[in-house]
Parts: sequence; C-alpha cells; structure tokens
Amino acid sequence: MHLANASLAPFSVQKDRMTKLPQPSSKPPVAEQRPYSFERHGYSVDDPWFWLKDTGYPKVEDKDILAYLNAENSYFETAMQPHKALTDAIFQEMKGRIKEDDSSVPQKDGDWTYWREFETGAQYRKWYRRPVAGGEAQLILDEPALAGGKDYFRLGAISVSPDGRYLAYAIDDNGSERFEARVCDLFTGEMLPDVIPGTLSSLVWTADNRGFLYGLANENWRTDNARLHWLGDPVEKDVELFHEADEGFRVGVGLTSSEKWITISAGDHVTSEIWLLPAHDPLAKPLLVSARRQGREYDVDEHEGRLFIHTNDTSPNFRLATASIDAPDEWRELIPASPHFYMTDVTNFKHFYVVEGREDGLDQIEIRDYATNTPKRIPFPEASYVAGLDDNPDYDVTKLRVGYESMVTPDTIYDYHLDNGELEVLKVQEIPSGYDASKYATERFHVTARDGTEIPVSVVYAKDFRKNGQGPLHLYSYGAYGYAVPPGFSTNRLSLLDRGFAYAIAHIRGGDDLGQQWYLDGKLEKRTNTFNDFVDVAKGLIERKFTSAGKISISGGSAGGELMGAVANSDSQLWGAVVAHVPFVDVLNTMLDESLPLTPGEWPEWGNPITDKAAFELIRSYSPYDQVRAQAYPPMMITGGLNDPRVTYWEPAKWAAKLRATRTDDNILLLKTNMGAGHGGKSGRFDSLEEDAEEMAFILWQLGVAG
Repeated sequence: MHLANASLAPFSVQKDRMTKLPQPSSKPPVAEQRPYSFERHGYSVDDPWFWLKDTGYPKVEDKDILAYLNAENSYFETAMQPHKALTDAIFQEMKGRIKEDDSSVPQKDGDWTYWREFETGAQYRKWYRRPVAGGEAQLILDEPALAGGKDYFRLGAISVSPDGRYLAYAIDDNGSERFEARVCDLFTGEMLPDVIPGTLSSLVWTADNRGFLYGLANENWRTDNARLHWLGDPVEKDVELFHEADEGFRVGVGLTSSEKWITISAGDHVTSEIWLLPAHDPLAKPLLVSARRQGREYDVDEHEGRLFIHTNDTSPNFRLATASIDAPDEWRELIPASPHFYMTDVTNFKHFYVVEGREDGLDQIEIRDYATNTPKRIPFPEASYVAGLDDNPDYDVTKLRVGYESMVTPDTIYDYHLDNGELEVLKVQEIPSGYDASKYATERFHVTARDGTEIPVSVVYAKDFRKNGQGPLHLYSYGAYGYAVPPGFSTNRLSLLDRGFAYAIAHIRGGDDLGQQWYLDGKLEKRTNTFNDFVDVAKGLIERKFTSAGKISISGGSAGGELMGAVANSDSQLWGAVVAHVPFVDVLNTMLDESLPLTPGEWPEWGNPITDKAAFELIRSYSPYDQVRAQAYPPMMITGGLNDPRVTYWEPAKWAAKLRATRTDDNILLLKTNMGAGHGGKSGRFDSLEEDAEEMAFILWQLGVAG
C-alpha cells in the first residue's frame, strides 16, 4: 500500500470531542524552515528542517538547535501543567504497586549465592552475595552510590571472575551507551586501576582469572572487535583478538554453558559467524565454527566436546544440529525444523539440554536428555502466557529456574525439579497496594488482515468492561527486528484498566511471534504489512465492539515509533491519541547516512537506499517524516533523547516541526526531549515511572476519560 494514497476520511469523531478540551495558553514553538535539498536516483528531496541535525554530533552545541528543543520542552511543561494533579495521582498509583524494598530470588553460581536488592526509596539496586558454605552477606556493587549526583545512570555488563575474586562491570552515565569498564577486587574491596572507556559489549573472564575479553566501540559507535585485557596492564597494551572488516557486522563476546570456550560472534540482522577460543588459552588461534553464508544465522553451545548448533539454514523456524569440536563445520541434524514449533534457543547443561521456542505463538520449554533425546515439556496453566528460563548460571544442576507471567498473572519465579516435575514457587511479584487477578479477564484471538493473514491479538480488561463499542482501548505493538511482544503482566497498565480501558497487543508481522517467517514477512519489501496489520487489528477490535474510531490510544517506541508515525499518516481518524517514544521516523535520511552509528548494520532490515533505487522508493513511500501531509492528525506526544545513539534526537525533532507546519487541525502536539538521557529515557525506577505517568495522563486527557 502506498501511504500517499491512503484514506483521507474526515476526522469527525475526534474533532467533535476535541473542541471541548482545554488547550495550553502559550503557542507552540515554530522551527524555521531553511532551504535544503538533495538528489538521489533521479528524485529531488526537500528537507527544510535538516538544520536540526547538529553537524558536530555526537556533541550538540548549536545554539539554535538547543533553543528550539528547550522551547519545545517548555511548551510541553506548560501544556501538561493543568494535568499535573492527574499525573501525580497516576505516579503514586504506579509507585504504590512497586515493592520498594524488593529483592531477587538468590541463585547459586559456583561457590557463591548472588542476589539484588532495592532499598526503600532507592532508584537503583545493590548487588550482594554470600558463600554457599555459609557466612555473611557481601555487598559487591552499590548502584545508588555509583549513580549519586548523576542525572542518568545505567549498569551495563557485569561479570565475576571464575574464582570469585574480581568483579568487572561497565557503566553509562549520560545515555550515550558508551560504557566505561571498571574492576573491583571483591576480597579486599579495592578498586583496581584498570579502567577501559568506550566499551560496548559483554565482559568475559579467562579461565585463569587473569584477564577478560571485551569489545570497544569505534568512532561510529560500532563494535568491530574483540580485545583481551590482562589485569594490571595499561589499556594501550590490550590485544585485539578479532577485527571485523564488514562495517555492517557487529562483534560480541560470550561464554559456552560449560565455560570451557569463549565465543566471538560477528553478524548483522541476517548472517552470523562464530569463532571459539579455549577459555584457559585466549591467545590460541581462534577456531572458526563455520564461515559466514549470506542469510544463514547460527549460535553455538558445547557439551563434552560436542557442539550444539542452533541454525536457520534449512528453515526460518530453525533446527538443531551437532558437530565435533574437531570438525566444527560438519553438521549433523539432531532436531529437524518444524512448521509449528519455532525454536528460539538451546542451552546445554551437564546432564541434559533445554530447547526453548514457541508453538503456534505460545512459549514452550522442552528438556531433553543426551542419551535418548526424548523431549519433556514443562506444562503451564493458562491459554496465553509468557514463560522461559530465568537465571541458571551453574552447569551441573538438578532443577531449573523458570520465569512465568501472563496478562493477568504477576511475574512468578519457579524452580522446576527435574526428578519429579514439580514447579516450586519461589516468588510471586508482590503488589503492595493490592491486586486481585479475579477482577480481570484476558483473551487471545485472531483478526483477519486485508491480505487474508490471521493476526494474533492479546487483550486484557477489567471484568466489568462492556463490549458495546463505547469504551476506550489502548493498542500497543512493535513490529520489527523479529521482536515478539510478550503477552506479559504490567502493574502500570492497571491504571488504564481500572479507568475503563481495554488493553490490546497486536502481534503483527515484523516481530517473530509466529516464527521467523512472521518476521521476514514484515521487513524489506514487505515492510508495509506491519503497518497494515496494526490498522487492521484496530478495525477488528472495533468490529468486536471493544471500542470505536477516535477512542483508541496507541503507543510505540523506536521502530515501534516508526509504526506510530506510519499509521498516523495513513489512518488518522482511528486514533484518539498517539504516543511515539524515540521514534524512528526519518527513515529515508537515516538509511542514506552511512556515517551514522547503526546505518550500515540496518540495511538488511530496511534496505539500502544508497545503492538500490527500489529500496529508496519503498522507504520514501512509508517513511513517516517524508509522508507527513496536509490533513488532520490526532493528538500526539513525541519523546526523544539528546544523547540517543540509536534514534538520534533530530528524528523526533524534525518530525514534530514538520507536523506543526503541515497538519490542518488544532489538536495538541507535544515534543519532549530528555536533555541528559538516551534511548531509554530516564534511568531511575521512579524517574522512569514519572514519564510513564505523563504518558498516561496525556492519553486520559485526550480521550476525555476522568482521572
């Protein structure tokens, strides 16, 4: 479907209601238009807001740009001020559902048991451990202390050396995702002088505890290397063990379940390649498992010299093959691909291995012994749910840590006992303000898309919700990179459900909810399936009397923000409010700019408009920024992050500026840019709740629902 030819139906339902809503007294900022154009493939493209991209990026120091972003932030504050009481009330509701002094379930890892705790009022966690043999608890990492005085804090990689002495961890204190690795001696509490700035990877220890592997981000924020750091050596002496020449590939480091082998992986969105290093000899010549083949993905685990290779080489639903460590490229099939079971992961343990996947879209955990390969599935009670292995660091175990939740069942941690099949409940998410699951209902059904494809939908609502077409509904989706939105539990969502909303998740193509083919059917030349599916699900929910046009709020972030922009352009009359977080909306310009950190690695997902005219035409036909036109748009709330390396700040800024200059309605449009954060917004658990509360207050305001 060409979005330029999409329905221009009048915005009657929305406009009639919106005329009664108060608008902010100040006028919204207007970003000036400065002439700029470029030519590609015979097309001339005008972009009068191009100047909002600072030429000094990643530094943003242009006074005009900062003035515009600050003006938008001021307008946002002015517009939301009359609704502050509602925002505060929702925040207190959300906070009241959080157990402030919460802790994780302790888990054994070698000679120690580890867990994490929040203290009352704390934004961040503390990490503890205790000897398995008994003894005092030891604080090994104090996030609140590390975050002290900072507007933003994020803990990245964290790893304890095999002997339990050293803790390596990485932190980001501005949202740019350029982490700094540090090392602490846990036996003495002393910080080592080893500090490595600019890391962007896991931290993997060598078996002798003398050093660790990591990846360094290059000047374009791409990890194209694997490096070895010996404790005590200056960073300048670190050894580059692997370097990737393809600018579209990223490099990662890992460890097999047995911890005998270090993995170095290189790949993009469609192709992968893995090398192995002995964990006791990281300077040995890397062992290539199998050379990269375009379109083939695989990952590897190991058991007693036998490689277990999870791959899509014969089917998009993946299969499991094995190979000897001595002949790693000679694969023998162990579990063939299935048209109904999408194999998502394989984990080896000493006496058995676990296959995870989805059968007809529902999570499955399958345990198989090495001798007979006989499968045994863990049963789960509900018709729609989320389940998977939780934290299982030990190799030799008699029980598995498993996580489970559904749209009405809070997060539950189990130990699954392998000898008798018992699911032992270890922890159920506690909701201090109270929660009664019997007051809510959930459904899973299918909506037929315009091309005949059946799209799964998960819905939750309070049992007193009436399906008469009059109720409000919130619709969420993502639809890219093969990410399946899980039908899980959310305490924040209750603030909508308790105000009469139904909440729906559209499992649209572009995710891998129904297998990798589901993902393939929503990317590249099939990208518009994603947008069409979302719109068709909304119309299907209207047909089922869950709601009506103009009473649907929608939200999505990053690539899900692109979805928001596309459907706001194509079917504006359906939506009562649109929230787009860090939205990837300037798709054409971004995919044409190979100097940006992510662009070369994104071409397999979106296409390369630099070299491919057809890709240029297709991306331009749906790119939300390029397709903004003179029509009525629904009320919109847009967010961005000044330090965001994934969706750069100018994408939401340019989009908001163009919408303001082009739209024909007087509905509210807000742009909020986090000036000290990145892709994920504010980092503290309560600070992030404040942003969630703002979003929800905006939705209630625009849909006319009483607070």
